[in-house]
Amino acid sequence: MIDTKPDEIKQILKEQQTYFATQQTKNISFRLEQLKKLKDGVKKHEQDIVKALALDLNKSELEAYSTEIGILYEEINFTMKRLRNWAKPRKVSTALTHTGSRGYVIHEPYGAVLIIAPWNYPFQLALSPLVGAIAAGNTAVIKPSELTPNVSSLIKKILQEQYTSAYIATVEGGVAASQALLELPFDYIFFTGSVPVGKVVMEAAAKHLTPVTLELGGKSPTIVDEQVNIKLAAKRIVFGKFTNAGQTCIAPDYLLVQKKVKQELIDAMKEAINEFYGDNPLESSRYSKIVNDRHYSRLTRYLNDGRILFGGTRDDGTHRIAPTLLDQVDPNSPVMTEEIFGPIFPVMEYDTLDEAIEFVNSRPKPLALYLFTESKETEAEVTNRISFGGGCINDTLMHIATPYLPFGGVGESGMGSYHGKYSFETFSHAKSVLKQTTRFDFSFRYPSAKNGLKLVKRLLK
Repeated sequence: MIDTKPDEIKQILKEQQTYFATQQTKNISFRLEQLKKLKDGVKKHEQDIVKALALDLNKSELEAYSTEIGILYEEINFTMKRLRNWAKPRKVSTALTHTGSRGYVIHEPYGAVLIIAPWNYPFQLALSPLVGAIAAGNTAVIKPSELTPNVSSLIKKILQEQYTSAYIATVEGGVAASQALLELPFDYIFFTGSVPVGKVVMEAAAKHLTPVTLELGGKSPTIVDEQVNIKLAAKRIVFGKFTNAGQTCIAPDYLLVQKKVKQELIDAMKEAINEFYGDNPLESSRYSKIVNDRHYSRLTRYLNDGRILFGGTRDDGTHRIAPTLLDQVDPNSPVMTEEIFGPIFPVMEYDTLDEAIEFVNSRPKPLALYLFTESKETEAEVTNRISFGGGCINDTLMHIATPYLPFGGVGESGMGSYHGKYSFETFSHAKSVLKQTTRFDFSFRYPSAKNGLKLVKRLLK
């Protein structure tokens, strides 16, 4: 991979600003045509995408399609069916003080936007935000992750085949390319990645007062109470935790299980891991690898932060760590204070629900929360008392896969949201317009009016 040079990046932004000024991207038919082009490009290269994901992350074809390609198709289809309606000026009610006027909201594009994508779902998390950017009428620069070079180069190829770089461009490279991009006055920045890098992005954006969406991460808890279908909960938790070898921003990060059902749940989770990945996950074609040496080394250190209940084996040559359940963990150890982002799952028990809620609330607000219970009272307590970006009751991950729900974080887990209509709104500025009547005029609002103050007080009390 060759880093895009700073001068080239500046030229790309300049060309996009010029192209946006032509007003062409604001045409709804144009936007729909570009979304169709994106879908056509993905379809043309479907098998290339599967191969690139296998090379970079050892993703199986099922996982590649279900978590990267299929989600993107759904996002494009959903948006194309509804875009004309979303883009219509929206009338609003008129206040008594504004009798005779009409108010409406116009969703207008920001201009040239920057999308910085992560490496864990390198295809989907680069192009899903692009769907919203196109739908809203922007031009866009995509910065894929350099840690997944095969996917990065393929994204560039697909977008070059479908679009002129003055409209949609790809900038490849490492930290230097990202820094060069962040120095420029983009009209909007959409970033997905870690909390530390998110802070760098926000600081850079502040210099230009550029609005941002930050899709970050954090330690997403899974709470399991005693009123639960143990076997089903175990399968869904294992699915959510070990998909992509745990390299998922909304993966269950640690488990809080009611102590009465702890052992039963652990036994069921062991069975589910064997069912999904076989007796030796390190050799399974259905199990992903850790992205690089640095992350692999970081994860292996966590194995010393507790007692290994299950798994713990690894292969240095292939960067694989087996699905691992970790017990007797210190709440202040690195595995419980840092985002794991890998296939290591700390298991903690609780006695009362208050105890579990207080533990979660004592830490930064998580991106996701998963609760397994058949109790409506427990559901209400957890959802009302814990702040989190989004989540599921009796499932994991699946809230991200519906375009009807906004996806985003809160506090340290991020700001802003997207998916479906929320993507369109994220990449749009809601412009307020008040059209005043000229058929009559309220003279009492002017300084020269007699009894003006009296009338204003009567209206505004």
